[in-house]
Amino acid sequence: MDSSTNEVIHDYPPFFKVYKDGRVERYIVIEPTPPGLDPKTGVQSKDVEVSPGVKARIFMPQPQVTIPGRKLPLLVHYHGGGFSIGSALDIANQKWLIPLVNQANLIAISIDYRLAPEHLLPIAHDDSWAGLQWVATHANGQGPEPWLNENADFGRVFLAGESAGANIAHYVAVQAGATNLVGLKIRGMLSIHPYFGNKESNELYKYICPTSAGFVHDPKLNPAVDPNLKQMACDRVLVLVAEKDWLRSRGEAYYETLVKSGWGGNVDIFETKGEDHCFFHFHDNHNVEALRKTIVEFIKKN
Repeated sequence: MDSSTNEVIHDYPPFFKVYKDGRVERYIVIEPTPPGLDPKTGVQSKDVEVSPGVKARIFMPQPQVTIPGRKLPLLVHYHGGGFSIGSALDIANQKWLIPLVNQANLIAISIDYRLAPEHLLPIAHDDSWAGLQWVATHANGQGPEPWLNENADFGRVFLAGESAGANIAHYVAVQAGATNLVGLKIRGMLSIHPYFGNKESNELYKYICPTSAGFVHDPKLNPAVDPNLKQMACDRVLVLVAEKDWLRSRGEAYYETLVKSGWGGNVDIFETKGEDHCFFHFHDNHNVEALRKTIVEFIKKN
C-alpha cells in the first residue's frame, strides 16, 4: 500500500480527520442501538424513512399514560455533534430522549440527517427541513406513519436540538415560517447549548460548509442577518446554556438576537451552573434531572 494513503490532510479533533485517499475517520463512534421497548419506562421506538437515505427514530410513551381520544404533543428533535458525529439511532440519543418522552408524555421523532464531511453542509439542514415537512404530511391523518397519524397532536409541536442540532432546529423553525408550512403549529423550541458562529474564523465549519459566506453574511452562523428571522414559526423559545460551556456566550448572544429581532414570540434563558457542553450526554446527576424538569415544564406550559 502506498504510504501516502495514511497521510492526514484535514484534522478536526474531536470530530474527524480526513486522509489523503479520502477516507474519513471519526474520533468518536457511537454504535447504533436497535429500536424497541424500553423495559424501564415502557417507551417504544421504531425507525422510519423520512426522505431518500434519511431515517428517523420515533419514540412513543407507554399506552397506559395516554388518554383515549386525546392526542399527545410532538417533539421533533435534532441531535448534536458538530454536524459530523452522532446519530438519532445511537444509544446516547436514546438515553436522552426516552426519559423526556416518559416524563413529558409526548411523542418524539429524532431526524437522522446525513453527516459531514461525506455530506457537506447545508445537507444536514436540508435533510432536517425535509424531515419536518415529512412530519407535516401526517396532519390530516393520512401520512405514511400510523404512530403519528393516530397519536400526534399537530397543534402542539415542539422543536429541540443540542449544539449543532440547536442550530438546525432554529433553521427549520425559520424555514417553516418563511414558507408558511401548513399542517402543524410549532408551540415552542428548545435551543440546548446552541452552536452559532462568532467573529472568529472556524476552520471546521469552513471545511464542511465551503459555500458559507462567513459569520457576517451567513444566517446559519449569524441569525441576526437572516431577513426571515421575524417570520420564525414558533411561539416560545427557551435557550439553555451551561456555565462552563465554551459555547455559552453564543447561546447568550442567540437569546439577545431573538429579544431584539422583532420576532413576535417569547424567549427565555436557563443556565445550568457548574456544567460543561452537553453534560447530560456524559453524566447522570441532579443537574441532568433539573435540566430535564425545566424542559418538561416548558413543554407542558400552556
